Amino acid sequence: MSTTPAVGATDDSVLLRTEGRAAHIVLNRPRALNALTHDMVRRIDEALTAWESDPAVETVVLTGAGERGLCAGGDIRAIYEDARSGGGSSPAFWADEYRLNARIARYPKPYVAVMDGIVMGGGIGVSAHGNVRLVTERSRLAMPETGIGLAPDVGGTYLLGLAPGELGTHLALTGAQIGAGDALLCGLADHCVPSQDIQSLVDALADTPVREVLGRYAQEAPASELVLWRPWIDACYGADTVEDIVERLLTYGDPAAKETAESLLAKSPTAVKVALAAIRRARTLGPLERVLEQEFRASCAALSSPDLVEGIRAQVVDKDRNPQWSPQTFAEVTQTDVERYFAPPAQGDLHLSASDSASDSAEEVPW
Repeated sequence: MSTTPAVGATDDSVLLRTEGRAAHIVLNRPRALNALTHDMVRRIDEALTAWESDPAVETVVLTGAGERGLCAGGDIRAIYEDARSGGGSSPAFWADEYRLNARIARYPKPYVAVMDGIVMGGGIGVSAHGNVRLVTERSRLAMPETGIGLAPDVGGTYLLGLAPGELGTHLALTGAQIGAGDALLCGLADHCVPSQDIQSLVDALADTPVREVLGRYAQEAPASELVLWRPWIDACYGADTVEDIVERLLTYGDPAAKETAESLLAKSPTAVKVALAAIRRARTLGPLERVLEQEFRASCAALSSPDLVEGIRAQVVDKDRNPQWSPQTFAEVTQTDVERYFAPPAQGDLHLSASDSASDSAEEVPW
């Protein structure tokens, strides 16, 4: 085993090492559920740059330290403090994070993301764009941004826009958590492996190709729950507006649909409307890079919205779970309010191209 030092590393929040022909990235902030900081994003990108051209590295493996999960998202406390002080540093973090998401999606080597336990927000960004995505019976995936005044980002609207029917719209607007079966159904994961076998699988990658290792350990996933809800999800989320979606959910006649309406009514009205517009626009934008550029605009706009600070305060800082949104209702959020999130930010757009990614398309490479 050898350890790969990160350029400019000042702590051990990302552990890098190689074992045989596998290179390992371990997110190592277990007390913060491995939430991503700007420094962590930079160090992961540096490692991927080095390993991309290293003939000794055949496979890259992403895991999270601790027992609770891979990654709960970005460091939203840092974003909270930044938003309160004018939002000067978060755009640079998002720009580097989204570039990393694009790079992972095009990485020319097997990128094995172990999505065990909690995987949310930014954790989806560093895992679900990979070409070998593993879930377990413990996996809980979500894009919960609308609960803190943001729209899904890190390519989340791209991924959810590709999910069958309106399943992705449901997940983007509600932030609902899903398990392994639903992750496979929605295209957020590729294989299910029992959690007890993860360490053996990771160890085997040191000297065995990914395809062969997956043949040993991949098993049938637990049953999907969303597939049973698909009729009312498709029927209700096919409406043109958030108001109409909520009305359909309330009147559909299924208790789960009514509960979902109540969940939507508790989210940031602005964020929910922006999320609906974002996922629908994402379906027509083309490659991931264009969608990430759109998400960058939306994230930057959220910095000047009162809902971002209020949402993080209520959910993470004070934890009173009682955010006071502004505006308070969907009806008060105008189309002009929504369009502001798709306008170029004052500091300039994010521009991503093939040069920001490792190759033209990692999907074309058969592992």
